[in-house]
Amino acid sequence: MRLLIFGHGYSARHLVAHLNLAPDDLRVTTRGAEKAAKLGAQGLTVRIFPGTDMAEDLDWATHVLITAGPEDAGDPVLAETRDTFIAAAGRLTWVGYLSTTGVYGDHAGGWVDETTPLEASTERGKARIAAEAEWQDLHRDHGLPLHIFRLAGIYGPGRGPFEKVRDGSARRIIKEGQVFSRIHVEDIAQVLAASMERPDPGAVYNVCDDDPAPPQDVIGHAAELLGLPLPPAVPFDEAEMSPMAASFYAESKRVDNRRIKEDLGVRLRYPDYRAGLAAMLADDPAKS
Repeated sequence: MRLLIFGHGYSARHLVAHLNLAPDDLRVTTRGAEKAAKLGAQGLTVRIFPGTDMAEDLDWATHVLITAGPEDAGDPVLAETRDTFIAAAGRLTWVGYLSTTGVYGDHAGGWVDETTPLEASTERGKARIAAEAEWQDLHRDHGLPLHIFRLAGIYGPGRGPFEKVRDGSARRIIKEGQVFSRIHVEDIAQVLAASMERPDPGAVYNVCDDDPAPPQDVIGHAAELLGLPLPPAVPFDEAEMSPMAASFYAESKRVDNRRIKEDLGVRLRYPDYRAGLAAMLADDPAKS
């Protein structure tokens, strides 16, 4: 395997650790020179992208992961490399695109699976639908071995509720009927690795745990694990939130994950937020 990653962020780093790839078998992109220098100091081959011709890297790669999300002008990877991907399509073994369960829109707490029509209500969700369609065009028209992964809310080491609970800034925002699906970053890594082991070009996978839950339950459980008082409950219509935070409450759904289990043989390490939070706290009680 020679893996090229567009956007070497949180999920990508955990995938690399899971795969235990040698530096010579990995190339990554990042946007800025400062981060590129830091990654280069770790022995990685780094490209600053957008702005670099990726033809040689796509010719080198057997596997490609795209984590970069769409921008106002559309998908930033396809904007610069569409023709290059078309030229490389027949040589690549696996291409993965990280999307979001936000493409399904609001289902009032009902269940969705990979066959559910895409009816996003947020601008971010609509942009993801458009980006997915562009990548699927390359699969359909040029044989790109594309796999789409619709990720639920990501949490894991360094990305959990503990810090806010400790510093007293956490709130339990209550909106009747609101549920979210989640996924631990290490389970994202094992899903991607399982797909690489058994490619199925054109496949779409929901990547989430088994237990969609109200957000206030997660905050409350984190406080319980820390032995701290329950954070205050705030009705949604009284909560002061950024537009980004409020947009997450515009949609409520439960996401079905049977396909990653049945088609990829995945057994989740953290099938619910209770298992994930407990593991985070046990691994690094001071930082989780």
